[in-house]
Amino acid sequence: MEYKRLGNTGTLISELCLGTMTFGGQTVESDAVKIMDRFAQEGGIFFDTANVYTGGISEEILGKWLHDHDRDDYVVATKVRFQSGNSKNSIGLGRKHILKSVEESLQRLKTDYIDLLQVHAWDPITPLEETLGTLTGLVDQGLVRYIGASNFRAWQFEKALGVSKENGFEKFVSLQPQYNLLSRSTENEIIPMAIHEDVAILPWSPLKSGVLSGKYSAEMNNPPEGTRLGDAFKSGRKTPWELNNNEHTWRVVNALNRVAKEVGKTNSQVALNWLLTRKGVTSPIIGVRTMDQLIDNLGCLGWKLTKSEIDELNQSSALHVTYPYDLWAENQQRSGRMDDLEEL
Repeated sequence: MEYKRLGNTGTLISELCLGTMTFGGQTVESDAVKIMDRFAQEGGIFFDTANVYTGGISEEILGKWLHDHDRDDYVVATKVRFQSGNSKNSIGLGRKHILKSVEESLQRLKTDYIDLLQVHAWDPITPLEETLGTLTGLVDQGLVRYIGASNFRAWQFEKALGVSKENGFEKFVSLQPQYNLLSRSTENEIIPMAIHEDVAILPWSPLKSGVLSGKYSAEMNNPPEGTRLGDAFKSGRKTPWELNNNEHTWRVVNALNRVAKEVGKTNSQVALNWLLTRKGVTSPIIGVRTMDQLIDNLGCLGWKLTKSEIDELNQSSALHVTYPYDLWAENQQRSGRMDDLEEL
């Protein structure tokens, strides 16, 4: 396990982050404890959760584990934004909800500080000045070390940075976007912005809810029961299976199958290794449900894909280029100028 800076801060995080969204749900507490133990044994020090994951149980399970370990050895990230109670103000990024949510998260996590507090999504109602001012107050009180965002568009993130600069507020040091071989639109604006601002990129769903894990194929009518997609499909919810059961997906999966066979690794390991090669990526969040999945995912470390293998994956997963990116690429080609962003 290697370690990287959390954006432009002096704090180090492990190159993989353990996501705990299933803890207390699909992953029972006893299994979650074993997973966290193994992750830590392998050098993992970065954990991600949220106030709403499994109704707060995820934070509680992580908190119990932290209580039995040296808290200062680990970097803990949680989130605030979505509905966390029954009142009208138990949602959003207003001062009242943020303060109440952080108070409850600290209790569940059995800690007196949060290393990274992330706003879970954009709030179109609350002024950024209120949100960022409240977050800054939490940092000043020592309850939070750093602040970050999740699921922001690039312009929203840049606007937040501008508000922080204008008002002397704490700045976001990280951004959690969805990023994987099937979700590369992040490369259009978010990744270049993050590189420019020296912001940590913490990709969630690096295996696209398991679509890239090798469990699924175009020949399947429905996802198998007992899998994340199978359980969601059975419940009647619209799932990544329905959204990604298309020609593009299976072209990417087939390329992944070929490369995995060539290098003697699993599909998950190749997909994660590819993500670790991408410019701007700091620490992908692996949301494992079982110990077997954790062990498999950890196998993405300690080796590198070749340029030809990366090229094959890049070509199979390439985005359909739309305006203004097509115009930008055409002008570059005509002028003969190359840009570092072409290597993303």
